[in-house]
Amino acid sequence: MSLSNARPTRRLFISSLALGAAAYNVRGAFAEELARTPPMTEGPFYPDRLPLDTDNDLIVINDAITPAVGEITHLTGRILGPSGSPIRDATIEIWQCDANQVYLHTADSLAKPDQRDRNFQGFGHFTTGSTGEYRFRTIKPVPYPGRPAPHIHVKVKKGDRELLTTQFMIAGHPGNDVDHIVSEAGGLIERELLMVDFKPIPGSKIGEYAARFDIVLGRTPDDRSSGRRTTSR
Repeated sequence: MSLSNARPTRRLFISSLALGAAAYNVRGAFAEELARTPPMTEGPFYPDRLPLDTDNDLIVINDAITPAVGEITHLTGRILGPSGSPIRDATIEIWQCDANQVYLHTADSLAKPDQRDRNFQGFGHFTTGSTGEYRFRTIKPVPYPGRPAPHIHVKVKKGDRELLTTQFMIAGHPGNDVDHIVSEAGGLIERELLMVDFKPIPGSKIGEYAARFDIVLGRTPDDRSSGRRTTSR
């Protein structure tokens, strides 16, 4: 799908605000660029041991029959350059805690040995094609102790380069207003670029959601920030 044919999104709206503000300072310099997705901290729970199954379906592990607990979400989006051109052969990774608030990480799993949902994959990856599109099936994120804003972690790579590490949150969730990591994302525009609408899928008999998060990378692969590892989740 070309940028001109895409339906209006929060990103396009916020981008127009950002460009309008920039026009007063740098005449024409970035007149056709989208607002870049802000980087955020990786946090301490990037998987220290990757699961045997690392595909883009986090609900079912390999050939298991029992699915993960949680509200199933179909997460899609595109990885784009600043002009809106799709980025091919980029690998996007996502990771998040399960519905019981446990990450796929030894430190978190050992701290809560009887709490982890062993049917939740916890991590997945997808490599983009010519359209820059990606897709995952996962669960709607839940709050985590110390992180009142439900969120999904994201890392974008190409070859051996890490191009971006960030997180996105549920738009309108009350935890966003009191989450210290969200507050560090930047100003209003930067925070809004990390908010994603989770919309119920009409006709779904099991209450599935659809969420879309378009990721805009910097002007060059070297113009990137992968975020710092901290003790935040």
